[in-house]
Amino acid sequence: MSLGLNTETKNKGDILSIIKFDAKAGEFLVENRSPNGDGTWSRDYNELKLPIKLVMDLGDIDVGWLSFASGAPDFQMVKVGDKVPAQPSPEHKQAFRLRVFNKSLGLREFSHSAKTVMRAMDDLHNQFEAERGANMGKIPVVEIPECTTVRVQTPQGELRFKAPAWKIVSWIDAPDVFTAKKEVAAEAPAAEEDDLF
Repeated sequence: MSLGLNTETKNKGDILSIIKFDAKAGEFLVENRSPNGDGTWSRDYNELKLPIKLVMDLGDIDVGWLSFASGAPDFQMVKVGDKVPAQPSPEHKQAFRLRVFNKSLGLREFSHSAKTVMRAMDDLHNQFEAERGANMGKIPVVEIPECTTVRVQTPQGELRFKAPAWKIVSWIDAPDVFTAKKEVAAEAPAAEEDDLF
């Protein structure tokens, strides 16, 4: 594929574990995977307690389209600044995807398609763009102290969602895990410690 994205889903061992965010509950969930004897993988999810700090690879963020219509995620994405492809189907929603890391979680993938979360990511990426010139060769450390409530007016009334209240708090040299291939999984223990290093 010309975008260089891994579209194979047969070998689950070569896919990064993820961090999910529930925009209704305002909860981050950490996926932990373990191999079964038959070549398949089991997954369980633990809530990620805030506050937390993550190294976020905002310089290598993907944007485009995401669909779960087939049951598995279908990403149709490009790097920020490249031309986003046409919407592949009505089920595909605009989304972003990037890699995150800290010592207790290991290397993870984080993506989202909720507009409230995409707005928060857009603001965070604007901060990244404003500060990156003074931090050449570095990667940002992002702190998530809490989630904020976002109210949306609809014809059915007000709906309430949550969005991460994240911000860049420092810049560091990129950990070695970011120079490895994106497809290589990093096994990580359950998330209990918010210590970055």
